[in-house]
Amino acid sequence: MTVTDPTFYRSAAEAAAAPREHLAYVVAFDRAAEKPDALTVIDVDEDSATYGQIVGWADLPTLGDELHHFGWNACSSALKHEGHDMTGLERRYLLLPGLRSSNVHVYDTQPDPRSPHLLKTIDAKELAANAGYSRPHTLHCGPDGIFLSCLGGADGNEGPGGIALLDHATFDVLRAWETDRGPQYLAYDAWWHLNRGVAVTSEWGTPSMIEDGIVPELLLGQKYGHSLHFWDLAEGRHLQEVDLGAQHQMVLELRPSHDPEATWGFVGVVVSTEDLSASVWRWHRDGDTWTADKVITIPAEPADPDLLPPALKPFGAVPPLVTDINLSVDDSMLYVSCWGTGELKQFDVTDPAHPREVGSVRLGGIVGRVAHPASPEERLAGGPQMVEVSRDGRRVYITNSLYGSWDDQFYPHGVGAWMAKIDADPAGGLTVDERFFPHGEEFRGLRAHQVRLQGGDASSDSYCYR
Repeated sequence: MTVTDPTFYRSAAEAAAAPREHLAYVVAFDRAAEKPDALTVIDVDEDSATYGQIVGWADLPTLGDELHHFGWNACSSALKHEGHDMTGLERRYLLLPGLRSSNVHVYDTQPDPRSPHLLKTIDAKELAANAGYSRPHTLHCGPDGIFLSCLGGADGNEGPGGIALLDHATFDVLRAWETDRGPQYLAYDAWWHLNRGVAVTSEWGTPSMIEDGIVPELLLGQKYGHSLHFWDLAEGRHLQEVDLGAQHQMVLELRPSHDPEATWGFVGVVVSTEDLSASVWRWHRDGDTWTADKVITIPAEPADPDLLPPALKPFGAVPPLVTDINLSVDDSMLYVSCWGTGELKQFDVTDPAHPREVGSVRLGGIVGRVAHPASPEERLAGGPQMVEVSRDGRRVYITNSLYGSWDDQFYPHGVGAWMAKIDADPAGGLTVDERFFPHGEEFRGLRAHQVRLQGGDASSDSYCYR
């Protein structure tokens, strides 16, 4: 008899009602590439004696990977098809792409979830030979495989970037997912509306456009990504491009509704070249076509140029720099990280076309340098960057590093390393948990980036049933 992994949830409501997470997995990287990057394990059980502490650590076997985004081999989307073969399939393996090395390291979280161990390394040559891509960035577990979005092409080619399809049991690189990419060239995130058979992708830049920080000439020339792309999910065929406007530079994180029948979602835009504002857009189907509307605008904040890094001094302002967003599993709350100003915003999106801000906290920031309540004398660098939300929507985890060269550009005196937990009121409102603050030397000189939660989280799974 086939036993289905209990963390494969049929619906968003079932996921929210499941037992809460006890562990968080966080990737951390060495900016100098002199020490191995690491997969860390953090105790998030509030009743534990080691709550808020790093309780597991696994070094990578290589140097210079720069771990960034990562994810599970399998999740609730495996329930998509009746009769789907799930023999032995479970949410067990974490795949860690190296954004600089193009390696993908596969770690087994069993039998001891606090001691993940290396199972396999997919090297850059295999990724290039079998899919034609490099610089793997984001991965999502799909019904029949793993989608791995990549920023660069193979053999030194800048692009096009796209999606490599991996087997979620053997982790073999199968092929490029796209069969007809149409006008798509730049890549970043990829998600889907499973029951509608539609995939969505977004745009950042090619490897040379991001490698050493934002290139001012490219930004002011509006050369970074500013479009969404919609695809036939089964065929890998491009259907439509939606251009948000060239001034809206760097269209990054995609967060579709968790309702499997929905045809809408949110995407964050890092900066507008018109006024340094950031924005969040809602895409949705309008008849037979797709469209997108700006639903949130976050303005830049005036600042003393003497307090700003060189890249911002001419502007006399701090851009919000929305670098991540996250949608709660019940589709009621949207969290927006403003890495530049050091703010995490909470929006009520029960009416997704008209978000209402209902909560905010500040930590770090280019000018603010707001301290954590656990260490009130320590002015923090970095800001809320990667955001992950628990399945029940009560806890929000944030880390402070964006990407090594961009950290250095906006926080030239050092970004440090820290992670925080924010308690979220279901009715609106955010409070920093004073007991939870892994930071500094706890990360052994590495910078903390993305978070994944044991049993799944708000951005790991797509659900198949209402």
